[in-house]
Formats: sequence, C-alpha cells, structure tokens
Amino acid sequence: MKKVRIFSLLLAASLLLTVPVLAAPDSTENFVRGKTYEGQFSDLPADSVFYGNVAALYEYGLSVGKGDGTYGLNESMTVGQVVIFAGRIRSLYRTGDPEAGTAACAGEEGQPAAIPYLRYLQSEGALGDELDPFLTQPATRAQAAHVLARTLPEEALPAVHDDLITQAYATRRFITDVTEYTPYYQDILSLYRRGISLGVDETGSFLPDAPISRGAVAALLTRMVDPSLRVTPLWDISEPVSAATLADLVVPGTYIVSPTHDAEMDESIRYMLSSGQNTLSLQYPGLSAVDARKIMTQALAVIKGYCEQGYNSVSCSLSTSGSMTLVFSAILAEDQLEAYREETFATAVAVRDQLWQSGEITSAMTETEKARVYYTWICDNCVYDHSAGEQSLSHIPYSLFHYGTAVCDGYTGAYNLFLKLEGIDCTALSNDSHIWTVATLDGVQVHIDTTWGDSGSTIDYRYFAMTPEQSWREHTW
Repeated sequence: MKKVRIFSLLLAASLLLTVPVLAAPDSTENFVRGKTYEGQFSDLPADSVFYGNVAALYEYGLSVGKGDGTYGLNESMTVGQVVIFAGRIRSLYRTGDPEAGTAACAGEEGQPAAIPYLRYLQSEGALGDELDPFLTQPATRAQAAHVLARTLPEEALPAVHDDLITQAYATRRFITDVTEYTPYYQDILSLYRRGISLGVDETGSFLPDAPISRGAVAALLTRMVDPSLRVTPLWDISEPVSAATLADLVVPGTYIVSPTHDAEMDESIRYMLSSGQNTLSLQYPGLSAVDARKIMTQALAVIKGYCEQGYNSVSCSLSTSGSMTLVFSAILAEDQLEAYREETFATAVAVRDQLWQSGEITSAMTETEKARVYYTWICDNCVYDHSAGEQSLSHIPYSLFHYGTAVCDGYTGAYNLFLKLEGIDCTALSNDSHIWTVATLDGVQVHIDTTWGDSGSTIDYRYFAMTPEQSWREHTW
C-alpha cells in the first residue's frame, strides 16, 4: 500500500483512503477493505443501526472520523462533504486512486476542500453546477441522493430492483413522500432501484427535505462499494389498496395559496381532495374577473384528471382583496353529490372484492392483467347513454354503478376508480369532446379508452393499453 495524504473535511471530519496495489480502470475490484475496525470511533455503539456501515466506511479507507476520535454519527453532513466522498469513490473506481481524478482539478490555495472533487465530478458529467452555491450548507437527503446516484455508472451499480421499485412507486403505497415534483426524484428512486436505500420506515419514506446525517451517508456510501451491504425491499405490492373513502385514493398535495401553473394547481387540488374537501381558497391580490375566469378554467382542467372523484364543475366567489374561493361540484343537484360519491366508492370496493374472491383477479397477475379484468367488467356492465344531456348523471361514475349507463367521463371515472383501488397510477386525459384513461401498467405508460372499447356489440380490446402514438391516432389532445 502506498500512503496517501489525509484531507480535512468541513466540520473537522477527515477521510483516509487506501489504494489497491493492482488497480484496474473502471472496475469495482478497486473497492477493497484494507483495514480492520476495532472500535476506533468512540461514539459508535455496537447496537447502532449504522454500526456495520460506519465500520465498513473505516475498513474501506473512506473515513477516519473526526480529530476527537468520534465519527459524528448523528451530525449533519454538508453538500460539500457528500461531494468529496462521491468524487473519491468515482476516482477510485475509474483509476484505482481516490485522488487521481481530482489532481487535474486542483484550484487556488485556500479554496473550499470540496471544489476539486466538485470540478472532477462535473468534468465527468456526473454533476452540473446546480449545487455550487450550497457546498457549505447541510445537505438535504434529496441533494445527497442527487450526488450519490450519479457517482457510479450502471454497470458498476446495476438497478437490481428496477421492476419492484417501479411497481411499488406506481401504486403510491410506497415512497409516498416522493413525487414528480420532488427535487431530484429520479435520483432518489435510483437509490432504491440499486439497493442503496430502503427509506426510513416500512413504507419506504425518504424524507427528501430533511438534512442527512453522517450515519445515513455512511450507509449509502458503503452500499455503493460493497454489494454484500445492499438492501432489498420486502414490500408486498400484490394486494389492493386499503382505502376507506375517495379521499384516501389521492396522493396528498401541498397547499399553495397562489398557484401560478398547472403543477402548483395540481398540488393545491390534491391537498383539497385528500382532505375530503371540495372547496379551495386562493389569494391573488389585484385579481380581475377575467383572470379569475382563467384560474377557474385551469382548476377545472386539473380536477378532470381526477374524474373518479365525481367533480366536473366549479363555481367561484371573488372578493375585492383578491381572495377567491373555488367550489367544485357536478352539474346536477349539489345536495345529492356526496351521497352519490359515497355510493360510487362503496359499490366499486364491493366489485373489487368480489373479483378477488372469485379468483378473477389474483396476486400473481400483472398490473396489465388486472387492468384488463376491470376493462372487461366496465364494458360488460355498462351501456353508453346516447340521450345524456349536460346535466345527466351519466357524466359521473355514480351512473355507471347505479344505473349501468354512462358517457365518456362516467366510464373513465369508474375505470380510474378501479385502477386506483388496485394501487395503479392513473389519470384522465381529455380533449374538447372526449376523455379517457392514462395509466402506468408494469412501469409502462399506456392509454385506455373504456368508452370506445364498449362501442360495439362485443368488447373492443384495441382500445386497451394503447401506446401514446396509437392513442394519438385515435383521438388527439
């Protein structure tokens, strides 16, 4: 072994790296335990959940802890410190030397210790400049995921749990605090796919905005370099979702008082729906009646994506101060809507339970197979209501379950309700004259049109699981 220098990390943490005698380029064989942990860290109890990881971090030569003989298990780690670890792991993999990669990236004397490692990762295309302003700040768990998920290539860190994580995430029963609006959400999911993270609880919550501790970073780092330390989620994704109300089927959103675009409006509407409410208060100082109408149109377009909830109209009250209150309903007697919604949900649950009990749906089936069973059920148990007017009940899923008649938004609302009861991620997509389902089945986005599938004397499965290109040829949007 040749000696390498000891570099100080911010907050008095230090790293000591050992180099394999025979290094291979771009090889995981360069990750070697060259030391033995014998209680070097005074603050690492044997019963710590991170004991094996911190010990391994020492044995791989990735850390000698702090100058006072502790590791700092529960202390936060800065973005820069995460970058240093990542830069050294990448250099060790690429060259067999943890410092060789950064040698050409050394900057001015007195610069932050993380800069050469940051520039090295940037030169490798692993990072951009998005984290440059945050090097001295405590890293959030999402920021740490962003750095670490890009440290090693796929061949060094394969996505061994790709299918499981895709399905678990799509059901919205696992990793529920991560959405497409979460910073670096793809990097977070990558850590689960590669066996680097299990989250912090039985549902795999990641806590993306929380600061990450040095113990948690040790776990992620050592799983990257040691396959024996990688983790496998023991999640059962086969059973249908347990939900008591329509509100339980909505992924909770964040209340945004003045949403400016569709994604923010979606957050506020999901906040409302998941709370079991149909009223949303917003604030836009100086709002004109014309602008209020635009906001109403935007909100109505968003809530149509949740047509299983039974809302298809919106009214608004506007104050001179710019406070507006949106009330979502359906184009029918408002005082009956909640009863319609309750019956819709109860009937859908009863149908789902019957299909499971009869064996028509089983835990061995794929999402696509389950979705096809519900497609068949819808077509077998409903007829298109050609006489429906604008205020017909056929525009909400209640009519399909209660009367066996519906038009496209009733068909789609009922079908999406079934899918969500199975934990299948779906939404509704519409154009000026039609609405249908967009779902993620077994990790693939497909379009499903139950209305057109039920348009003839027999069920037409051409409209089940269409590709987006096939769907576009049938109905543009």
